[in-house]
Amino acid sequence: MPGKQNILYHYTDFSALDGILSNSELRLNNVLNMNDASEMLFFMNGLCGAVAEKFQAEGDLERAEWIKKVFSEEKEKEFVYSAYAACFSCYRDDAAQWERYANRGRGVCIAFREDLLREITAVPLSLQTVFYQDDMGEHELVDTLHKLIQQNESPLQMTSRIRETLNQAWAASAAFKHPSFVSEKEVRLVVSPFEQGFFDVEPRYHITKERIKKYYPVNLQKMCSLADAGLEDLLAELIIGPESKQSIPILQDYLNDHGYQELAGRVTQSACPLRERL
Repeated sequence: MPGKQNILYHYTDFSALDGILSNSELRLNNVLNMNDASEMLFFMNGLCGAVAEKFQAEGDLERAEWIKKVFSEEKEKEFVYSAYAACFSCYRDDAAQWERYANRGRGVCIAFREDLLREITAVPLSLQTVFYQDDMGEHELVDTLHKLIQQNESPLQMTSRIRETLNQAWAASAAFKHPSFVSEKEVRLVVSPFEQGFFDVEPRYHITKERIKKYYPVNLQKMCSLADAGLEDLLAELIIGPESKQSIPILQDYLNDHGYQELAGRVTQSACPLRERL
C-alpha cells in the first residue's frame, strides 16, 4: 500500500480513468469552466488592490489609479488568458474530495507519484501548489509589479516587462483558490496556452447535451518516457469510491486486459465512511 508521502490524488470518474489508461491522456480543463471559476478574478482583484495600496501608502495616487485602470482592462480579457489544469489533492480517501470531484463518491481516485510527475513536467506545463492566502500583499508578484511601475516614467505606459508580469499573474491565478478551500491542500498541473507560443498540443472539445467544453490532452506515456518510466510507474494506486458499485475483480480484469498487470495488484476499496443520502 503506497504511503501518503510524495503521492498526489486525482479524484474523478471511471470515464476519465478509461481515458487515462486507454489513451495515456490526462485532460487539462479550462479553469474558467471549473466550479471555482471565479478564483482567477478573485486573485487578480486581490493583486491589484495590494499593489494600489502600496502606492497609496506612499502618496503616489497617479500610479495607484493607473494600476487600477490596467487591471480593469485586464479583467475584461479573462477568457483570452484562461489557463487549463488538472487538479490533485495531497489527501488520500478524503470525504470532501469524493463528494466534490468523484461523482459524489461513486467515482475513483487515481494516485500519482509526485516525484515522478514533477520530474516529467516540462515547460509550458507546471505543477503548482495552490495558493490560498487571503492577504494578497504577501504574494511575490505584488513587489515585482510595484517596482516595475515605480520605474515607469510619467506619463505611465505599458512596458514589455509589465506585460510579462501580468501574464505571470494570470498563470498564477490558475493555481489560486479562496481561503475557504484551504482544507483541500490542492496541487494543479497547469498550462497557460496564451503565454507559451510553442505549446504544440492541439485543443479538443467535449460535447454534452448541455454545452461544449474545450480542453487540452497531455500524453502521460510520452511524458513518462522522458524519465525512462512507464505509466504504471507513475500510477501508485487506484481507490474505488465509497459509494461506487464497481467490482474490484472486474476492474482488475480491465487493467490486466489493458496491460496494467502491476496496477491491477494496487486496487483498493475506499474506507471513507461516506454514505449515500436517502
